[in-house]
Amino acid sequence: MTTMPNAAVPLYAPEHAADPQRSFAMLREQGPVGLAEIDPGVFVWVVTDYRAALDLFHDTTRTWTKDTRGWMEHLPPDSPIMPLVQWRPSLFFTDDEQHAHLRNVVTDSFALLDPQHVRDVTRRHADTLLREFAHAGSADLVSQYARRLPLMVLNSLFGMGDEHASQLFTAIESMMSTDLHTKAAGEQSLQAYLFALYQMKAAQRGRDLTSWFIDHPSGLTPEEVINQVLITQGAAYDTLAGLIANTFLRMLSDERYRGTLTTGSLPIEHAVDDVLWRDPPLAMYSLHRPRHDITFHGRHIRAGDPVMVSYAAVNTCPYSDPTEGGHRSDHRAHLAFAAGPHECPARSIALVVTISAIERLTSYLHDIELAVPREELTYRPHPIYRILTSLPCRFTPRSAEGQQSMPWTQRTTPRNHATARAAMSS
Repeated sequence: MTTMPNAAVPLYAPEHAADPQRSFAMLREQGPVGLAEIDPGVFVWVVTDYRAALDLFHDTTRTWTKDTRGWMEHLPPDSPIMPLVQWRPSLFFTDDEQHAHLRNVVTDSFALLDPQHVRDVTRRHADTLLREFAHAGSADLVSQYARRLPLMVLNSLFGMGDEHASQLFTAIESMMSTDLHTKAAGEQSLQAYLFALYQMKAAQRGRDLTSWFIDHPSGLTPEEVINQVLITQGAAYDTLAGLIANTFLRMLSDERYRGTLTTGSLPIEHAVDDVLWRDPPLAMYSLHRPRHDITFHGRHIRAGDPVMVSYAAVNTCPYSDPTEGGHRSDHRAHLAFAAGPHECPARSIALVVTISAIERLTSYLHDIELAVPREELTYRPHPIYRILTSLPCRFTPRSAEGQQSMPWTQRTTPRNHATARAAMSS
């Protein structure tokens, strides 16, 4: 796409990572749909208006396609955008009946997950990570906790043994690299992981997502099963990692949440909703392409041109509101999980994992605090994700001997510091 490149707002540079609202304001000057550059020479239309986003999400006129073939081939092979738009036979890149066929499998399978089981799995893996750094008195909660925990949990929910979690982590991290050799090695390692997972579950089912994908009445082929596992894990990884880190930062740096760690004045759920509204880790996605030339909210868009929705921009749009009275009636009316037929099918499970991860951390490291001023923290330059590069924190070291009486020896995790003290003194 080369339309009006001089008007495009760059969303890939450090300047955007440092002040995304400035970028959104520049896009809004163009109207509800503005032109952005998401990688050098790669241009997309970006929806920044709440109502326009809903119109796109709920369009039932067969105006749009999610198929990226015919456009993704124009991206440089080493573009950081490529892993997110590379076509696969998955629910992310299909339309109509084929999309429903694949989505039903994922939606139905996630609905079979017991939230309490997901909490238990998250706590168990959180305990493993806490044991690695709790004695040190300091940690980077991005690299040592938020980025590692999601794939450990996903590895378990899809039915693999804990010993395979490191392979999954290394493979997906490598696939995100812009170095083509590293990326190719990651793809090879991930394919080996997925093949082993499928072979194991095809031979012997379990109570896990992969087994449910295989057994679903829709009758997926082995290739379709593997691709749904791949796209689900890949989509959840950075989003969960960012949501855990961004929420914890909000709790440590926002005066409204300082009491959460010490008095339980506000629940963690409120902080999660606040982040999803104001600072979602998946800041922009929902790639659509018109099947023919159209005019959408005053913007002429040619057939095949890519259109994305900036969830972060539409959620903070100053002149658009989902209620007629001018005030959002529901704090959870954010579009951080999209909406309509392509709304995230794992929304509820993502919230369970995030809240459980933060509960486990705060119930053990009661006096944790930022080790650097909030203003010194930086975000990874990326047009799609809003993810911290690091989150240095400090806390009172916990000895290995003292771990025997800490929350991971209890079946129930306290929801805040006040109940934690009561549970440990009982």
